[in-house]
Amino acid sequence: MNIREVARKANVSTATVSRTINGSNKVSPETAERVRNAILALNYYPNTNARALGSGRSRLYGLIISDITNPFFPDLVKSFEDVAVTHGQDVIIANTGYSFERTELCVQRMLERKVDGVAIMTSEMDASLVDRLSSRGIPIVFLDTGRLGMGISNIVVDYGKGIRDAFGHLVEMGHERIAFISGPMNLASARVRRDAFVAASQEAGINVKYDLIEESNHRPDGGRLAMGRLLDRNSRPTAVIASNDLTAIGALGGIYQRGLRVPEDISVNGFDDIELCSFMHPTMTTVRLSRSEIAERAFQALYNENPKEERPGVEYRIEPQLIIRNSTGMNPERTLQRRNEPDSAAD
Repeated sequence: MNIREVARKANVSTATVSRTINGSNKVSPETAERVRNAILALNYYPNTNARALGSGRSRLYGLIISDITNPFFPDLVKSFEDVAVTHGQDVIIANTGYSFERTELCVQRMLERKVDGVAIMTSEMDASLVDRLSSRGIPIVFLDTGRLGMGISNIVVDYGKGIRDAFGHLVEMGHERIAFISGPMNLASARVRRDAFVAASQEAGINVKYDLIEESNHRPDGGRLAMGRLLDRNSRPTAVIASNDLTAIGALGGIYQRGLRVPEDISVNGFDDIELCSFMHPTMTTVRLSRSEIAERAFQALYNENPKEERPGVEYRIEPQLIIRNSTGMNPERTLQRRNEPDSAAD
């Protein structure tokens, strides 16, 4: 079985069969469907090694993430793979676990497999490893941490907008003592979100209460411990914004451990909008960061039907969206104050 037999059955040229197999957008949907039906009918399996040698492309893309146990990243992996598959491409996934040694092995594996591009969806990537990729002419796209160059693109998330929207929502609900639980300060993404919280406080005209800022590890256990420290303050917060949803889930646990309620006693706001947020009790108010949009932009930055053509990098901007659910409510102190105020109508 060879490509000529597929072409004859589909009544197209061998070039059209090749374009269809390679996911080219130069083939009409109707023709592509006819070619795929012929491939299925003839039980044809393309020789990927031969195709790679002939086209100069491996049809493989690398996706580097930092923590596969964080539900944010499996969603991103699925979305990226979905986009790649629709273009007839395959994906190599690497989970670094924030380890330089493991990241180095991942990059080496991708170089050996001659990937056509790499999406670096982690904030921790040593410059020497980036140089090893870019020196081979491999297109790269970063999430937040890249500097534009030939073949190097960057996806910029407007964390400031997301945090400002969350902060503004809580201010509208009467909160002033708003705490923030950050991620590890050695991560650039955690520092960006913390700085956004400080800026949002200042923009709202509320003095930044640094004793209400706690660091965690971006996991539930860290969120629970950080929330416990906040609750030990002489003046505990009436609301808390967490740097990610896993931290917010841990904060919920820490609040319930103390016999307090959400949102009646303390409001909780997460960041990312992982699927679990809409099934919790109470459902979690959070800032949605679209993994599908990130994946689409990342693949768009990397995919090139002409691998010999080096393209300048592109910057894509993504705006998060506040999703209001049941874990945030009115400041309980304001509610109590209103109840204790004399009825003006009786004066």
